[in-house]
Amino acid sequence: MALRRHRLPRFWLAITLGSVALGVAGVYWWERQLPAKIEQAAGRGDLDACLNYSEQLAALSWLPGRAPLEQGRCRRAKAAQLWQAKRWREALQLQQLLIDSPAALPQDRRQQALWREQLQRQAIQRFQAGELANALTLLVPLGEDHSNDGTSLGDDLREAWTRNRLQLERATRLSGQSRWWEALDALNRIDHPWWQQRSRPVRDRVQKGLNSLAGQDREHDSHGELPHTVPADKLDALVQRRIAAGRDEWQAFKEACNELGGKVVEAGPESACQR
Repeated sequence: MALRRHRLPRFWLAITLGSVALGVAGVYWWERQLPAKIEQAAGRGDLDACLNYSEQLAALSWLPGRAPLEQGRCRRAKAAQLWQAKRWREALQLQQLLIDSPAALPQDRRQQALWREQLQRQAIQRFQAGELANALTLLVPLGEDHSNDGTSLGDDLREAWTRNRLQLERATRLSGQSRWWEALDALNRIDHPWWQQRSRPVRDRVQKGLNSLAGQDREHDSHGELPHTVPADKLDALVQRRIAAGRDEWQAFKEACNELGGKVVEAGPESACQR
């Protein structure tokens, strides 16, 4: 009985060592199969399997240098596939993993920069077409839709959109009060193509208002009802020149009037420049 108890530990030790050896042999055998499986998966276009096998190979250390190369090849192909499928965030994330790995090539960084540039360009095109929400969505994969300090491209687009909207609202309000010069100044500050298109009815109304002012001045001159007014075309040119230089519209009107030897007089809800 004592002899049997003495042999039992050796028996279990042999079993344990045998199991470990068998496991190690199995892992080693599987590792030797992985390069071929990676190549086969890549050959048939199964990039998910290619990535899976390459990650398994990277976890094993008996083939140094081979794993990063195979993994990089799979990541490169999978990132391109994701980009074609418009899964931009995933493509950029995988491309970044590739860039940060030993398998990175110079063209991998250039490819990522090109993809980012394409997304930014598409976002700006959507923005110019009046699609602010779609533009911001395109910037999400880039992390450029918003930043805490307000310096991202998305923040710039929002600011420009709001500025143009407020200028159109201001021009609409001022034109309703027959304050044509101030309304024209607000319209001239609109620099977004989509908002410029939307502002055309207001601009037409403002232009008619300015034309009516010139017509009233000529009528008053012919009947001698009011003092001689300055030429409307010269006044308009001087006002526009000062506004372009950054003057406030009302200040520009007063300065232009004074330069032409006139003075600003109130005529009901409107103002005129008369000599």
